[in-house]
Amino acid sequence: MSNIIYLDNAATTRISSTVREVMEPYLDNLYGNASSLYSLGRESARAIHKARMDIAEALNCDPCEIYFTSGGSESNNWAVKSAAALAAKSGKKHIISSEFEHHAVLHVLQALEKQGFEVTYLPVYENGIVRVSDLEKAFRPDTGFCTLMHVNNEIGTIQPVSDIGALCKAHGILFHSDAVQALGSVKFDISVLNADLLSLSGHKIHAPKGIGALCVNNKIRLPPYIVGGAQESGLRAGTENVAGIVGFAKAVQEAVSGTEAKNSKLLPLKEKLCKEIMKLEKVHLNGDPEQRVVTNLNFSFEGIEGESLLLMLDMAGICCSSGSACTSGSLDPSHVLLALGLPHEIAHGSLRISMSQYTTEAEIDKLLEVLPGIINKLRIMSPLWERIKNQCSIQKK
Repeated sequence: MSNIIYLDNAATTRISSTVREVMEPYLDNLYGNASSLYSLGRESARAIHKARMDIAEALNCDPCEIYFTSGGSESNNWAVKSAAALAAKSGKKHIISSEFEHHAVLHVLQALEKQGFEVTYLPVYENGIVRVSDLEKAFRPDTGFCTLMHVNNEIGTIQPVSDIGALCKAHGILFHSDAVQALGSVKFDISVLNADLLSLSGHKIHAPKGIGALCVNNKIRLPPYIVGGAQESGLRAGTENVAGIVGFAKAVQEAVSGTEAKNSKLLPLKEKLCKEIMKLEKVHLNGDPEQRVVTNLNFSFEGIEGESLLLMLDMAGICCSSGSACTSGSLDPSHVLLALGLPHEIAHGSLRISMSQYTTEAEIDKLLEVLPGIINKLRIMSPLWERIKNQCSIQKK
């Protein structure tokens, strides 16, 4: 597998050597249950405490505001369900979100709608960015909660989270942000994000899968999410994943401190990708060209199927994605691309390229070497391509 070129880091990342190093003792000799009174257990408890302190320092928040979870999906579920329940206690059952949230948010919202909540889904327009003016217009007397992601997982656009949070705060509305794709890609300081609840995930920042966090403003009293134990202040029962927590803390520290250097390294690669891929016929960059993270590029190619494109890239030893990993088994086009106004037939032909600190220029050059030939071959095989190439460029719905 050493020859594989991995460009699907928005789906998951490799564990860094430094993260693996700090985890190893807790996978080997220091395996005690952190709830136990003997020294082996106390050592695990101390490791969890230190990890919480280190993460709080890196993110600029209070350690008591950090609750460890199994990852982004659990954090999103916990945040949305709990915030909706808290708002409902005050008789406020109107929620505001967007059309292109992660399904770990959207599916919870759909379930809440069946329970009597009303949800307003803000448009994201062609550039994939929520407008603060639309949010303000959506506020109602019974609005109790807003959930909007920080960085979109499929197209990488950055949302004006600080402004959104400030507006929600001014109206006395709880605000949650799915920041899973933001940490390590944008400057990250919880104190200026104005979010009451914030979801994070380890495996997007070179920590292992199965660990994440929900950051909760200490003024909010969440109801217990998993009962049966006193872990996480009695709000999330279950024996702690000590090794995962320790690794996650190290990854958070490295992600925050290394964001600027990583982006400086990857910016020329992003610009090279854009310049060369946009030379191809009938191609479209999805999302705003500027207000986006450096690590994520999403293109639509007219006249091809994304699934075929991925399979042929895989045969060339290159791993990319056609959208969110959570929906890759679906034959339906990406809800994110449809929210941008792309027609179904063009949304089907998308390619997400997501880089990490380990991505090299040689890997990008290899992708740019093989991609045009694959696109050309797929279009030759398409019975519609001759008609498509004589049409005007992409027509939005």
